This record gives sequence, C-alpha cells and structure tokens, in this order.
Amino acid sequence: MVNSLNSFFEREGIKAIAYRLRQSRFATQLADILVDSKIAEYYLAIECKSLDARKTRSLYFKQHFSEASGGHQIERETDFITRSGRQGILAVELRYGVGKSRTAHLVPWGQIFDRYNEGEAGITLQEVQVNPPLERRGGAYEISRLDILRITGYYDLAGNGLLHEVDLYPEDLSLEE
Repeated sequence: MVNSLNSFFEREGIKAIAYRLRQSRFATQLADILVDSKIAEYYLAIECKSLDARKTRSLYFKQHFSEASGGHQIERETDFITRSGRQGILAVELRYGVGKSRTAHLVPWGQIFDRYNEGEAGITLQEVQVNPPLERRGGAYEISRLDILRITGYYDLAGNGLLHEVDLYPEDLSLEE
C-alpha cells in the first residue's frame, strides 16, 4: 500500500509521502500508514486489515481490532485522527484463496467509527465492497486521485460533521468545455 501511494504521488506530481510505522510488541501504534502532505485530502492515517473472505462475512471490531490499556483500537485511532487533523481510511484487503485475485477497498474511517459508536459488532464484507476495489497492475494495487477523494470527503471527525462536497472533477477535467 505504501509503494502504491508513493507511486501515485510521484506519477501525479503530488507533494506527499506515505510511510509505514514500525510495529512494536509493547507499544500501541497510531495507524499502519501515515501520509504527510500540505494538501488536506492527502494528509492521511490509514489502518490496514487483510481478511480471508471465504472464512468470514464481517470485519468484527472485537476480533480484528486490538484492545489495549489505552482503550479499543478504533477509539485510539479516532482520537489520533481527530487530534492530528488527518483524514482516516481503513484499507481492507479481501483474500479469496489460492489462484483467485485479492481485492482491496478503501473505507472512510468515519463510517467505521460510526458503526463502532452505534454498538455494532462490525461491518459486513458487503458494506466494505460497496467501495470500489482498487485497480491492480502486475500484482500491485494502483491508486488514483478519485480513489482518495471518493472517501476523504465524507467525514470530518475533528468537526463531528460532514465535510463539504469534494470536487471530483477539477477544472482541467471539466465536461463543459
């Protein structure tokens, strides 16, 4: 995912950098991947989960997220997202077994937090798959501007409300010309 993000930034000339945080057995982790950029929609915190889609029908909050002294992982990461001003994303890779293609979907963190806050047990794989899968080329995921904008414009956790609508079609792609 880090390589896919950095390839996208380089290809599109976007001043941003994605990096993976090292995991430590004895320290809580803020998120799996951080993206630093002065451009708000690319200032991201990404949590990654990989599921065997043959063995589960949902991404469960108790089973797939950790509980530590600082509280539940969703609570800790939401606190980090809101305090840092980042956009939160849950990247979910669904594996279908040997010889079958995997898919990856980007889910707005606000949607995960809302479901957790409502006391739900998790989010179904169907709900994950509502978000279009990332393209794959040569076994690697390829990320586009639309993939990021599609999910970062939905929730403003720091402001506890919906963000303004994101312009998915900038002037240079306008159909009005």
